[in-house]
Amino acid sequence: MDINSTLLAAVIFSFLIAFIFSMFGQGGGSVYSPLLILLGYSILLSTSTSLVLNLITSLSAGYIFYRKKMIDYKTSLIFAPGISIGAFAGGALSKSFDATILLWVFVVFLLGVGARMIYSYREKEKVEGNSPKSLSTAMYVLIAVFGLAVGFLAGLLGVGGGIFIVPFMVYVCKIPTKIAAGSSHLIISFSALAGIIGHATSHHFDIPLILVTGIAVLIGGNLGARISMKVKTKMIKAGLGLIMWAFGAQILVKLLG
Repeated sequence: MDINSTLLAAVIFSFLIAFIFSMFGQGGGSVYSPLLILLGYSILLSTSTSLVLNLITSLSAGYIFYRKKMIDYKTSLIFAPGISIGAFAGGALSKSFDATILLWVFVVFLLGVGARMIYSYREKEKVEGNSPKSLSTAMYVLIAVFGLAVGFLAGLLGVGGGIFIVPFMVYVCKIPTKIAAGSSHLIISFSALAGIIGHATSHHFDIPLILVTGIAVLIGGNLGARISMKVKTKMIKAGLGLIMWAFGAQILVKLLG
């Protein structure tokens, strides 16, 4: 595949990823990085570009949730310090990690997250109330630690972290699912920006790649967020889980080959 064909493939798939993932409160970073790696881009370039695409997707989709008043600002801002510090550290230290180790981490991440998404298809929908009016001190500490860990992984691998943030907000913080989806876009914006700054301290970015894929995810993220208000996404999530398994398997073959 020549350079132009590779770039075109990156644009098309980036649009589709942003469109589908933004439906349920994620930036698509779980797939941007492995997609670019499989298209032949270096790991550092793939992860840093993925963070930029995550930021664009989250801002684009988050605006739709903002207009629908479906963001819990108070809880989101509690996540911000920890996840920002973790993402900056992960981005700054990414160059220090061996490429093979990072690829193995990607395999484990994709297989694990894919399993979680497939399992979500079997989960029964529940009747949800309103967001809690206050959080305990223990919950503040838990959110800070959780945010720090997710942020580091986000900065290191170029992932948004929404796949962890949304379930955490729903099951631990007791935030309604739609509000958690909208809030995760705001939280991911913090982690993506901090991760980008962290990566910028150690290597350069591919500006042409970022520009063309950035436009694709800007449009895709906005459209996906609009449709999320109208459709149920359980089957889509399960299908994406299978796709993540396929990506993980391809990277595993690359490692073993």
